[in-house]
Amino acid sequence: MSTGGGGQDGMTGNPAIPDAHPRSDEAEVLDAALRQFRDVLNADGYSLGWFIEGQNRLVVRITAGEGACAECLVPAPVMKAIMSNALSSTPYTLDRVELPAAS
Repeated sequence: MSTGGGGQDGMTGNPAIPDAHPRSDEAEVLDAALRQFRDVLNADGYSLGWFIEGQNRLVVRITAGEGACAECLVPAPVMKAIMSNALSSTPYTLDRVELPAAS
């Protein structure tokens, strides 16, 4: 499993997992595909991170910061559709989206 996706939320690797850090080209492709959504979520008090699970399967994790706008976060099915669409130009497919518990 590789991890990555913007160090803002601490998803930058796990030393207990072999090859825990993504190749720089993987990180660049995924960060570029998700940048727009990371910026929007950050404006509402959320962080977006990701990690690779299995072959080209991406897990997107959204975490709420202090004072996050709970009503600003779209429902899980909508978020999954948005993230799947964002990844369509990459060799990666969405495995799942992990949302804050209150969502």
